[in-house]
Amino acid sequence: MTVYAVGNIKIKNREEYNKYSDQFMGVFEKFKGKLLSADFDARAVQGEWDGDRLVLMEFPDKRAFLEWATSEDYQAIAKHRDAGADVTVVLANALEGAD
Repeated sequence: MTVYAVGNIKIKNREEYNKYSDQFMGVFEKFKGKLLSADFDARAVQGEWDGDRLVLMEFPDKRAFLEWATSEDYQAIAKHRDAGADVTVVLANALEGAD
């Protein structure tokens, strides 16, 4: 079943975050994900949201997401993400029958 990963990113060190961001696509493209949005201009239209960036990714299933997220290649750059931003990632299943 298709899953979506939604990242809420609050930048705290732009230089470290840029090290991550500059290498992200090179790693991401090796896996089965699809980047749907990476937006510095996302705005809450209801409720509160304090992120600087919203990222939306699609994966064929939870296993594909975990293969990417736990891969050595991704972990090698994730240290820059963690040093440069506070990140919350939510994993959500697609609606049944939407595949």
